[in-house]
Amino acid sequence: MKSAAKLFYGLTVFMFTATVVYILSTIYVQDTGNIITESQGRLEWAGATGLALGTLLCLFLGAYLHFTEVRTDIAPSDFEEAEVADGAGTLGFFSASSIWPFVMTLGIVLMGYGIAFMNYWVIVLGAVVLIVSGTKLNTQYYVPPEKH
Repeated sequence: MKSAAKLFYGLTVFMFTATVVYILSTIYVQDTGNIITESQGRLEWAGATGLALGTLLCLFLGAYLHFTEVRTDIAPSDFEEAEVADGAGTLGFFSASSIWPFVMTLGIVLMGYGIAFMNYWVIVLGAVVLIVSGTKLNTQYYVPPEKH
């Protein structure tokens, strides 16, 4: 866990450096590779915004992993001489099969199709399918298996 926070902090530094280089190069370098001496340079906002948001994302993930590592016990992966069997145990409950993630995907596809072609009734239909399937996914184990 400690290495994950350090990894994302390192990615934050890299992304920040790449953002600064990108901003300066779009302002002061033309597409032909020539340096702009006048004030004709313009910032390319799409790339600069994407890189800035990527930098913030890496920073947020690094901070989250840093704060959670302080509150957790030492994991077997923190020991240099740990074996694979040291980390064995119950990881959680995973559903064997469920139709609801596929139905949720169909709802998202319907909403995307409706947004792309501005069909409001398709957007509403996709939202209804998404809400119903999300509810069914979360409540599928409240009923016995024979009632599915």
